[in-house]
Parts: sequence; structure tokens; C-alpha cells
Amino acid sequence: MDRRAYPPGQHGQGRKKFSAYGSQLREKQKVKRMYGLLENQFRNTFFEADRRKGITGEVLLALLERRLDNAVYRLGFANSRNEARQLVRHNHFIVNQTKVNIPSYVVKLGDVVHLREKSKKVVRILEALEGVARRGVPSWLELDKEQMKGLVKGLPSREDITIPIQENLIVELYSK
Repeated sequence: MDRRAYPPGQHGQGRKKFSAYGSQLREKQKVKRMYGLLENQFRNTFFEADRRKGITGEVLLALLERRLDNAVYRLGFANSRNEARQLVRHNHFIVNQTKVNIPSYVVKLGDVVHLREKSKKVVRILEALEGVARRGVPSWLELDKEQMKGLVKGLPSREDITIPIQENLIVELYSK
């Protein structure tokens, strides 16, 4: 079988590369889908990042990383961000002695995220915790497997985010 340098189909050879706008839009859509956000949520998060001090793209990624559903995923209580979002919505987690069921809740420095007593027997959570050693916990979080709780010991930096994201394209898209 030959491997051609163009996509299959009648119009495959006539297809052009993405424009600058197209690549910016693709990057935004990729990040939106990755974190499971709708357009308004993402736009509001971007404008919040734009208001804060620092490099807008890095602040945006830090805000997205600090969402409760993402922190639960990063701590290893869930195998995916979608699963983490559902676990948060179903009241499985307590943040600083307060029941929180809002996935977009932004965790702060020093916050303690732990499982409710009833939730410590949930099979999906136990299976996900077994696989956390393979995936690892980022340096800005700390996991205590025995007590099933996590601590936000720092704020995420750009180096902590290993996903290939070009945040400058997103900033350029919204700066028009």
C-alpha cells in the first residue's frame, strides 16, 4: 500500500493548510474539549486570566488546572476529567470541611480535598487510586492515599502542565 501525502477522496489534493485563524481556533477547541468546558465558561475563564497579572496564556492554563474537577483527576481519584466531573457533581468530595459539588470551583493554595466517608468504598475511585502511580501526581499537589485526601501545596506553573498546548494561539485568537 502506498502512503500518499494528501488526504483521501476526490478533493484531498486541493485541500489547503490551515490559516492563522484556523490554527488558533483549533487550539482553543482542543483545550476546551480537553478540560470539558463550554464556550461561555472558557471565554469567562480567559477574560479572568486577562484581568490578572502575569502572562495571560500561562495564567489561563493555571486557572484551568486549578478547577476542582481537574484537581480531582490530577490527584488520581478519577481516570478521566469527565469521570472526575461526575464524581464532583455527585457530592463525593469535601474541600476544607465544606461539601462542594461544583466542578468549576477553583482550588486555592492550602486547600484540602478529601473523599467523604461514604465514598471511600466506591470501586471506581479505588481502581483509579491504584493507577495513580503510573500517571503520577503533579508537583503542585500532594496525595495521601491512606487518608484519601489531597493538598494543594502550590499553584501550577507552565512546567507542571505537560500537555502540548500552545496557549499563545488562544491569546492571539481572543485579542482580535
